Amino acid sequence: MGLLSKKDAALISDPLADNNPITIQVLGICSALAITAELKASIVMSVAVLFVLGLGNVVISLMRNIIPSKIRIIVQLIVVASLVIIVDLVLKAFAYELSKTLSVFVGLIITNCIIMGRFEAFALGNGPWRSFLDGIGNSLGYAVILIIVGFFRELLGSGTLLGFKVLGDPIEKTGLYATGYENNGFMLLAPMALITVGIIIWVQRSRNQSLIEDN
Repeated sequence: MGLLSKKDAALISDPLADNNPITIQVLGICSALAITAELKASIVMSVAVLFVLGLGNVVISLMRNIIPSKIRIIVQLIVVASLVIIVDLVLKAFAYELSKTLSVFVGLIITNCIIMGRFEAFALGNGPWRSFLDGIGNSLGYAVILIIVGFFRELLGSGTLLGFKVLGDPIEKTGLYATGYENNGFMLLAPMALITVGIIIWVQRSRNQSLIEDN
């Protein structure tokens, strides 16, 4: 037998495909629109959500039998806010310039529908191990979409990836720019993130007819 049972493995694999939190559940769209103009920002936000959701799910699961039902949302907010503060302090310590770019959006992780949704729908009713796997799976599903969108927006909008020029120099007209190619500035605007996510949803649903039938 492998390390994970079939049900446990599904907690990680399902959000990566047929139950993706962004493309299927349509959650966490705000950050997908706001911070994906740069691939680096997309990766950092993905890692932040991975930390907050993975650890947060475990904490909520451990506390699930002692949290009064009437204040469970408040407790969940306190847990996620504490973890977000840790993320924010780490970013300020080791990536200050990036932390200024993401400052507002890191704070909005507190109200990210994916995180609160997994706390409420899964962590409150399952043990720490399965809750951890659920958090990792959903945060990876979120990350895949953010990184794909960030990759194409930065590449086509700026001609760079992670800040490195990969298509040539647009000023000196080297590389692809020597053929007359120009960066598409529209890719750096938020509407293009929505269009890109829409294309991903279309491709995913066209490959899996059951997703169309279920909706």
